[in-house]
Amino acid sequence: MNLRLLVAATAASLALAACSSSSDSTQKASPEPSKGTAKQLVEVSPLTGKAMKKGRPDNPVFVVKIENTIGGAPQYGLDQADLVIEELVEGGLTRLAAFYYSSLPSKVGHVRSLRTSDIGIAGPVGGQIVASGGATGAYNKVKGAGIKVFSEDDGAPGFSSDPLKVRPYNRLIDLKTVARNAKATTIPGPYLPWSPGSDPTPKPSSSTGATPTPKPKKATTATVRFSPSTATSWALKGRKWVRTNGHAEAGKDFEADTMIVLSCRVGDAGYTDPAGNPVPETVFEGSGEARIFHGNRVTSVTWVKPGLTKGLRFRTADGKPYRIEPGKVFLELVPEGDGGVSFS
Repeated sequence: MNLRLLVAATAASLALAACSSSSDSTQKASPEPSKGTAKQLVEVSPLTGKAMKKGRPDNPVFVVKIENTIGGAPQYGLDQADLVIEELVEGGLTRLAAFYYSSLPSKVGHVRSLRTSDIGIAGPVGGQIVASGGATGAYNKVKGAGIKVFSEDDGAPGFSSDPLKVRPYNRLIDLKTVARNAKATTIPGPYLPWSPGSDPTPKPSSSTGATPTPKPKKATTATVRFSPSTATSWALKGRKWVRTNGHAEAGKDFEADTMIVLSCRVGDAGYTDPAGNPVPETVFEGSGEARIFHGNRVTSVTWVKPGLTKGLRFRTADGKPYRIEPGKVFLELVPEGDGGVSFS
């Protein structure tokens, strides 16, 4: 698995410092340390950048599609996700893609259908999608991209009904059951460029003629707009960014160490939903503007993703790589033009 390695004691900082100097478009695993250079070898999670002291899990990365409207409330299991992405779907609404690797909850939901946008979302870590189903064209495109899908419509195990809800908002999944029927696969690399240090913010360039890096702004609240009818509100609570209008089970929402808003191109998936709404397709590759919220700082950078299955990288205004502090991250994929973010 193409993950960086952490080495205990003094060797850890040296190995990671060497890794951080590599190109921001590719992150290679550190070489095996020679005998006697370290007491312990610990792999780093591709989803959080943190050490996996018990080693890599035997399961693959599962990407569960979760309803993100009041109809699917409450959302279960979000607090145990390693990383979460919010994406645009039809009607100006949004859906969540919750990544599970280090922990496999027995109750996650409410599970909804996949979209073609999920190729670029799951691809960077070889994620296996868990969904209630999907339009035939979308399902075929996702499978054609080499992504494994566990779909209830296709007879996947682990699904159950929430007796308090009605279809299509009542589907729950037991990821432990799914894992017994899944095979761990090679994870190409980290989802994000993790920082080995305690401060991921680059210093402004002093080189003659270089574009200066903007200083971070301050913020404790943010509103992320996906459409005229849908916006996600955020507040900084302690050191965590938390949704204030989310639909998670009380006290069990995802708490982000870092929240990132990425402006993405949105195309047409080529089909409509049962109500006749065109289905959008977020094209999660290329580049665009990004705002990174960490603590009370907001940093403006450019995101770069050279392919649907490639990991994210960030660059400052002067072209230097920007790295993310290890921890839990929430990514907001807002549409160019119609979407945006405001903060104070």
